[in-house]
This record gives sequence, structure tokens and C-alpha cells, in this order.
Amino acid sequence: MKVTLTGATGFIGSHVLTELQEHGHLVTALVRDTRQADAVADLGAAAIAVDLYDRAAVVGLLRDADAAIHTASPGDATSADLDSAVVDAAIEAFAGTGKPYLHISGLWIYGNNTSVSEQSPIDSPPLVAWKEPIERRVLAGVDMRGVVISSSVAYGDGGGGIPGLLLGSPLDDAGNLIMLGRGQQHWPTVHVADLANLFRLVLEQESARGRYVIGDGQNPTVAELTEAAAVATGAPGAVPGSNDEAKGRLGEYFAEVLLLDQGTVAAKARADLGWAPARPGLLDEFRDGSYRNVTAG
Repeated sequence: MKVTLTGATGFIGSHVLTELQEHGHLVTALVRDTRQADAVADLGAAAIAVDLYDRAAVVGLLRDADAAIHTASPGDATSADLDSAVVDAAIEAFAGTGKPYLHISGLWIYGNNTSVSEQSPIDSPPLVAWKEPIERRVLAGVDMRGVVISSSVAYGDGGGGIPGLLLGSPLDDAGNLIMLGRGQQHWPTVHVADLANLFRLVLEQESARGRYVIGDGQNPTVAELTEAAAVATGAPGAVPGSNDEAKGRLGEYFAEVLLLDQGTVAAKARADLGWAPARPGLLDEFRDGSYRNVTAG
């Protein structure tokens, strides 16, 4: 299958690229500049430099593809505009074709909920409140196979922004990592390679439609994760923080999503696609895996 991919140089997108190539798909990455094009070429894929806000150009490129996957995100205030631009282009290019368009999202849009499923009500905190209206357009696309993949916290291969945040936690006077809040909130997690596998399964399975909530089912607490991160960094341990400390350090809106109490078992993906996580959990990755021997604080 000829697949157009955004975000191919990012943490998640690069793993999706590798997964697709390993299973015989021909991937063309849409990138910002020649530097990113060179990085994609090093991964063995073709790349085209294009402004994702240039609707006519993106529509033209998508029409030449059999499918499209969107994982790119600037991670700032322009994220909503970028997602909207890509979705508009995909809807125009794919309407009436039945072609699949896979759009990445996250579980934060569900708010506090320790049993998140595709049927759960959306209760978005302000930081991510823009996501669901855009995703609704994906799912309402006319005669195209629109799929929204709502991912848990992605980790693995020593990368990922949220694992990095824990590893870089501030230290108390005794050198212990300070938790985000009291540490009792649960975080759903998924290894980035397992997430990439899910993208491929959705791409290849014609019946895969709608939303897919993805997580490995372990749902550790932040206290457990920070204690494991202390092992990775060589810190003596971890101690509870406070909500006020987290908000002061990270800003109110970002801290709010990190203080959410969430969990999922990804039942739909398991039942519909036979998907199952195969990699070690984040606790094990911190203690014995790819995050060992990083610098604390």
C-alpha cells in the first residue's frame, strides 16, 4: 500500500514508518525541510518537503496515495491549526474514495476516567479541548475510512516526552525525585512499537473504523512510575509532591492533564484486530530497560 505519513521524524511517527516498511508498505513522508528529508532518507523512505498548511499541495499528494497517517504535532499553540489543516486536506482528497485516513489523538480528552473506552464521554481539560471537534470531522468524512487512534502515554527505546519529564523530575534535598502531585493518579501507557503495530493493523484491516483507545492495560500510578524512574537515574527514591508544585513548575493547563487519573485495557483493539502489547511495560523499562543510567533532575 502507498502510504503518506506526517511526523515521520517524530517519536511516534518514526516507529510507524519502520513498522510499515517492515511489512511491505511504500511510505512517503511529508516533511518540513531538507534536513528532515535527509533524516527520513536515512530510514530508507521517500520524503517530500511541503507546507502542511498548503492545502492544494497536500491534497495533490494525498490523491496519489492509497492511505494517509497523521502523527505530526508541533506540541504548541499551533497544534490545533495544523491538525485542522491536515484533516481538511484529507477529507477533500479522500472523500468518495473509501481510502483510510488515520489520525492520532490521546486519552487526555476523556478527563478523569480509570476505565476509558471508545464509548466513554469526552471530558476534555482546556489543554486538549480543541481536539475532539477536529476528530469529529475525521469520523464524519464522506465515503472515506476515517479512524482516530487515541493513544495512552507512549514510551520506549529511551524516548518520549512524558517519560523524559519523569526522569527529569526536580530533586528534594536528599536527592529524591519529586512526584507530580501526590502520585496516586494512574497513567495509561503503551510502548511506542506496540502503538505502531496498532496503526498498521488498523491500516490493513478494512473493517477498522471509528475510534480506537490504546493502552497496555497496566495503568501504573505516578508514584510507581516515579519510583521506577529513580532506579533509572540512580536517585535514592521518590517522594510525593503537590498539585500546587506541579502547576507552578509546569503551568496550570499542562499540570492538569498530568494529574488526571486514567486507565484503559484497549478492549476494542484486542477484540477487533487481535492487537496485544508485546513489549515490556514502562515500569520495567525504567528499572531494567532503555531508560537506565540517565541523569536525574
